[in-house]
Amino acid sequence: MPANRKLGIATVCLSGTLEDKLDAAAAAGFDGVEIFENDLIASALTPEAVRTRCADLGLAIDLYQPFRDFEAVPPDLLQANLRRAEQKFDVMERLGADMMLVCSTVHPESVDDDDLAAEHLRLLASRAADRGVRIAYEALAWGKHVSAYDHSWRIVRRADHPNLGLCLDSFHILSRGSDPAAIRVIPAEKLFFLQLADAPHLDMDVLQWSRHHRLFPGQGAFDLPRFLDLVLNSGYDGPLSLEVFNDIFRQADPRVAAVDALRSLLSLQESVERKGSAFAEDPTDGLPPPPPLEGFAFVEIGTGRDSEREVSGVLDVLGFTQTGLHRSKPVALWEQGSARVLVNSAAEDAAMTEVAAIAVESADPATSARRAERLLAPVLPREHRADEADLAAIAAPDGTSVFFCRTDVDESWLADFAPTANPPAADAGLTVVDHVALTQQTDDFDGAALFYRTVFGLHPEVPAEVAAPFGLVRSLSMTDAAQRVRIALSVSAVRRGDWAPGVRNPQHVAFATGDITRAAARLSERGLLLQLPGNYYDDLEARLDLPQDRLALIRSHSLLYDRDEHGEFLHCYTPVLGSRIFFEVVQRIGDYSGYGALNAPIRMAAHRRARLVPRQ
Repeated sequence: MPANRKLGIATVCLSGTLEDKLDAAAAAGFDGVEIFENDLIASALTPEAVRTRCADLGLAIDLYQPFRDFEAVPPDLLQANLRRAEQKFDVMERLGADMMLVCSTVHPESVDDDDLAAEHLRLLASRAADRGVRIAYEALAWGKHVSAYDHSWRIVRRADHPNLGLCLDSFHILSRGSDPAAIRVIPAEKLFFLQLADAPHLDMDVLQWSRHHRLFPGQGAFDLPRFLDLVLNSGYDGPLSLEVFNDIFRQADPRVAAVDALRSLLSLQESVERKGSAFAEDPTDGLPPPPPLEGFAFVEIGTGRDSEREVSGVLDVLGFTQTGLHRSKPVALWEQGSARVLVNSAAEDAAMTEVAAIAVESADPATSARRAERLLAPVLPREHRADEADLAAIAAPDGTSVFFCRTDVDESWLADFAPTANPPAADAGLTVVDHVALTQQTDDFDGAALFYRTVFGLHPEVPAEVAAPFGLVRSLSMTDAAQRVRIALSVSAVRRGDWAPGVRNPQHVAFATGDITRAAARLSERGLLLQLPGNYYDDLEARLDLPQDRLALIRSHSLLYDRDEHGEFLHCYTPVLGSRIFFEVVQRIGDYSGYGALNAPIRMAAHRRARLVPRQ
């Protein structure tokens, strides 16, 4: 795909006034915008001022939209529509826009007559040509008579006017289950505009689906790489533009949403190129492929004065050894097997705990960092001494710091820690960090999933929804091909009022083991094992009919259990430590790759009970 392909966004994708939206689109790096009519109507700026502002921001006005309910209507309505169109052409002239989107009609008085629709659109195109404007006709998925792109093409072909072409919208095509392969027969000169949107698979009215649940590319379930490949191989040479209606995006900070939007387009371009599209002649400008990841290098827990003692005490019970102290910062290194945890006690809040940073082992840290920066990840400034490792750091959408590093090199980050000479603790059999679970704010969830998918090159696993004690919780886990790096994201779908969990945004780190009973026994001896209700084990017995000795072992060690056709999963938890951190120990048997999602409500309820009864 040529590196100079223009990228655009419809102003309807973003929150705020038109001025806010234009500023956000330009700051993110978009080349152009579609001006949504409602945004212009509500703006205090004149069309001339909008034109000037866009020019000053380096934004082209690629499209003015939408113009509705035009074709195949009675004569009196046609005349009113033509008058309305001429007024919009006046506005477009003042804006400096030369293309208008016309949606297939939903007007109740329109008729199902392709010849009449073509006649009316040809008349509109002739009027538009006199004003230097082109008409892009779009089949709405809920159009009264025209709802499929191939039908809209037949009408445009019948109208046969050089100023009339098609707008192809991925949502309108893919939401209907239409096969986009027939796009290849449409002449390139008739492909006037392309709008891109993803979406989850939902069984609902398509209009409501479109108005509230569209997503940026890569956040949903549509096969957009194939769709885009077909359009580009048909010779389309216009901008790639996003048109996404989403309730959350339209309430979120437009600057953040615009960055997510552009990141999604860059990733979509890459996916078309990497799969060997016949159209892709050059790689995406400056975007290297993600280097392989080889696991977690460390997880950093931010703590305060009191919570540092609590977190360190639990690590000790779990068999970790404090092996080093940072030479210039209040950070301790704890190790067991290949699992490493940094405990940073610099927080002013004495009880604070959080996952402050995650570091992943990259085959090429410099390339990973360059890819992250190219995908608009904020680069974090880091203070370090000349003799300390200069690790590239970026910020995830929730503010978590992310590092790319290699631990097995001569000048490793481990050299920043002075050895403590502490004797190794009694081994509890923990081997590696299995996964890190991060609760997101509602506004950040989709953006976080996009971030880890594009920047890290992770693949989304099957999403889950659980009915938790405090409402519905959505979760989505991401992993690399080798399943060495797993990130589990979750979000409370709705939160209203003051009745809420005491820990609103919990986070946890899970450690893998080959024998979970060792770690569970050690936690139990110190009163640090989360206790589960007997009802859970009674239900487990009823559902799965486990051997009695197996069930007794699970019950006596307060373990949670899951299984599928690939294997089994045992896991246990500590209570919440400080403000919102807890640890999990997991044992995967066979090829089980999930996270025991059905057990999440049991764990949440147990954590609430544990908070209500202070530990002795």
